[in-house]
Amino acid sequence: MARILVVEDEASIRTTIAYNLKKAGHDVRTVADGEAAIAQANADPPDLVILDIMLPTIDGFDVCRHIRRSSSVPILMLTARDDEVDRVVGLEIGADDYVTKPFSMRELMARVKALLRRRELLEQELASNPDGREEVFEIGTLRIDPAAYRVTRNGREVQLTPKEMDLLVYLARHRGNVCPTRRILEAVWGYDYYGDNRTVAVHIHGLREKLEEDPRQPRLIETVRGVGYRLAG
Repeated sequence: MARILVVEDEASIRTTIAYNLKKAGHDVRTVADGEAAIAQANADPPDLVILDIMLPTIDGFDVCRHIRRSSSVPILMLTARDDEVDRVVGLEIGADDYVTKPFSMRELMARVKALLRRRELLEQELASNPDGREEVFEIGTLRIDPAAYRVTRNGREVQLTPKEMDLLVYLARHRGNVCPTRRILEAVWGYDYYGDNRTVAVHIHGLREKLEEDPRQPRLIETVRGVGYRLAG
């Protein structure tokens, strides 16, 4: 059972999501506006947040930014149909995944299950490695310290979103090898069939903007067309 916060101003959607989550055995809290979402997240930290973008008082983007200042809790955003800008912005500011309205409840529940499973696997990894000892990757001027959750470039710390960090660590563990997009989705997001390749592409773009000398001509994170990505070895 997970504690899930549902932030949605449309009562019918909010009620339907909450009903299905409770039916699956989860402990659910619901709010209808951005201010209430922040207050609830601070008072009773959730294991996962389902967050609509269009909200009264404070929009979903600002709620996401606020949560990301202090928490790496998985955030699943609900976006308007065909609004790619919203999806990209949501991922860039720290959301882990998104579904577009209208969505099937089956898809939403699959995304929730995958995000919670990924969180569970990360917790198991930490429990099996209490000292936090893990290889530190040094690639040119880039230094990746997974245990400290810290990345530096030319000695300066680079601020990454939790999902950007997870993706970079995955690529580092397989540096020099091609990582197929589907495998990245399975390992970093925890799903495959419902995975959207655009999700990976957006996060790769974000990493390049922060880590490459020239993001338009990336040399650190290479694209292998039709297959996936490779971190230079």
